[in-house]
Amino acid sequence: GLELEYWVHSGEGPARIRVSGESAVCFVEEGVETQSGKRKAVELRSLTGHPTAALYFRTQRELNLERRRLEAEGQPLLEGDVKPADRFLMERFVTGSLRIGGQRERAGGFIDFHNPSLEPSDYTPSLTAVSFDIETESFDGALLSIAVSGCGEDRVWMVGEGPVHELIEYSADERSVIEAFAAEVQRRDPDLLIGWNVIDFDLAQLVKRSKRLGTALRIGRDGRPAEVLAPRSDRQPMLARVPGRVVLDGIAALRSASRLFESFALEDVAQELLGRGKRIDRVEDPVAEIRRLYHEDKPALALYNIEDCRLVADIFEHTELVRFLIERQQLTGLPMDRQGGSVAAFDHLYLPRLHRQGLVAPSTGTSGEVVTSPGGYVLDSVPGLHENVLVLDFKSLYPSIIRTFRIDPMGLAVPGEDPIEGFGGGQFSRNDHILPELIESLWRARDSAKARKDLASSQAIKILMNSFYGVLGSPGCRFFSPRLASSITLRGHEIITRSREFIEQHGYSVVYGDTDSLFVLVGAGESETRCRAIGTRLRGELNTFWKGVLRDGHRLESHLDSEFETHYLRFFMPTMRGSERGSKKRYAGSVRIDTGEEAGLDIVFKGMEAVRTDWTPLARDFQRELFRRIFLDEPYEGYVAKVAMALRAGDLDSSLIYRKRLRRELEQYTKNVPPHVQAARKLEAPGRHVSYCITVNGPEPVEALTSRLDYEHYEKRQLSPAADAILQCLGTDFAALGGRQLRLF
Repeated sequence: GLELEYWVHSGEGPARIRVSGESAVCFVEEGVETQSGKRKAVELRSLTGHPTAALYFRTQRELNLERRRLEAEGQPLLEGDVKPADRFLMERFVTGSLRIGGQRERAGGFIDFHNPSLEPSDYTPSLTAVSFDIETESFDGALLSIAVSGCGEDRVWMVGEGPVHELIEYSADERSVIEAFAAEVQRRDPDLLIGWNVIDFDLAQLVKRSKRLGTALRIGRDGRPAEVLAPRSDRQPMLARVPGRVVLDGIAALRSASRLFESFALEDVAQELLGRGKRIDRVEDPVAEIRRLYHEDKPALALYNIEDCRLVADIFEHTELVRFLIERQQLTGLPMDRQGGSVAAFDHLYLPRLHRQGLVAPSTGTSGEVVTSPGGYVLDSVPGLHENVLVLDFKSLYPSIIRTFRIDPMGLAVPGEDPIEGFGGGQFSRNDHILPELIESLWRARDSAKARKDLASSQAIKILMNSFYGVLGSPGCRFFSPRLASSITLRGHEIITRSREFIEQHGYSVVYGDTDSLFVLVGAGESETRCRAIGTRLRGELNTFWKGVLRDGHRLESHLDSEFETHYLRFFMPTMRGSERGSKKRYAGSVRIDTGEEAGLDIVFKGMEAVRTDWTPLARDFQRELFRRIFLDEPYEGYVAKVAMALRAGDLDSSLIYRKRLRRELEQYTKNVPPHVQAARKLEAPGRHVSYCITVNGPEPVEALTSRLDYEHYEKRQLSPAADAILQCLGTDFAALGGRQLRLF
């Protein structure tokens, strides 16, 4: 049979759990004939109401063969794609923490359990981490050094000989450095190995170099070597396997926590979060500089190498990434190093609860549904410069809809005699459901986390709750049905449109609305205190309105909760380019902020050039300052002219850089080749991100500029679009204020 292996952290040290004799399990409807697997009748039905039998296989391979055979006959298995290691934990309701019962043995530096009992617990681990970073001669070149920071020590192992330094330990060759690093990992025995792009580069290179040198990177807790597994497709990440340890990449961890940055380069993230950066990142050719330091100044290279490790460790600490990932695992059952995985998290929580209701689920991709559901509702906007706009926001609208209208896969399959009407023909059980209770428990947990100011837990819960709609609307979900997703989104459309009608009946106009928010115009002449009072009153009246609608029209308790979120003192909604119609998902506004000492104003941008990374720093900075002056009634005409003149004089050249990512190999761009690809083709070894400028001879990479910059391009394509939308509301434009041409009138 199968043997499952899990590694855990405990108050008594690391432990390994081995479970032997397990079977790979799936289900099949009673009338379907099978050719392999041990068949056993069970008290479970499919979501279509048919009795089922369980099939047990000694190996996962045998199950996969039978699954493919039945799929070819049009008779798919039920839950034929659930991995045994996941099923074993989910059926015991184990997500993150667990209690282990049974005989234990000591095996080296960890505790060993064989076939123990497992049950969920509320244990909170305190994990140790080591940050590591390597330096090489080139991207795929020889190893020069490995730096490690964590568990109270910093150390750099370097190939060759050099001056004595407190950080450096020299070794004769690459193999010696790799083996010294592995021995140090075993000595420090961290739970986590962290780094920046650490799986795709640092760990992958160490594994590759180890194999070439005839050794192995034995950094697993039981002495086994590390592995880096190639993805099955271009859209999947590489996977790190280090038995008994978790490898966390800083970039992936930040993205999983919904932390967004203009650039995820270590230098840029560190500067934004910590106010400091790498030691040699700003040189023209960092790789050449590393080679130079290795040959001329090894202590300086060691300091650069170790500083990268320290930056990563400090970013993890500053953002509480480890706590966030622990909370996410406690909530979802997803391993800490898992990227994405919303569908897997939903399965982990939903399937065992479905089984307790006597039902089994289909396999993924067997629904046959192809119709997609509509997205969030965006109201037409009223373009222009407005005074006193209030934002009313429905708190977690989609989870609230699921909870209020009992939207649930099981409830859709078995709606009962008194169902709740959904959309697209969907009906949902009024009494028997799973997902609404899951959301309710998560909602309570988030309120508790917010009350104790536990930001990591609150963020993890918010991301999980908001993922449920996306899961139900994804063909990658085993419960995918347009009736499920449409009953959420179209209900959202109804809530936004009826809320707008309610607000307009109270004498206010709505200038914009987007998915879960309404932008209410109060207009000029009202004080800030009065506007806040109006927002608070409207919020209460809107909630009361929906309680009555749902009680009288649907016999349901409302869990919809609107909030008075923002008061924009001045609010600008642009038109769509080349049109008189108002834009969508693009606006800017000034808000009052309390700095702790005195109140000030901040400018919020959404979708505008000021916050778009595909625009130059010139356009972003220019638009921010221009809007600030206009919103605060400060002179702006001279500022526009000053920036235009500085551009033409060459004083702003450092702000004229575009930065864009290559999403394909260069040779795959054949038609309508974009500027960043044209620039990349002028480099010998371009990276994944290209920094370039527009010159009189076209796009050129920053590293190899040979032509004069095309200032007219930057005027017409950067400054003018960033300014004209709001300037035209004021009766002028960029050409009039900053252009070189003279006008008759």
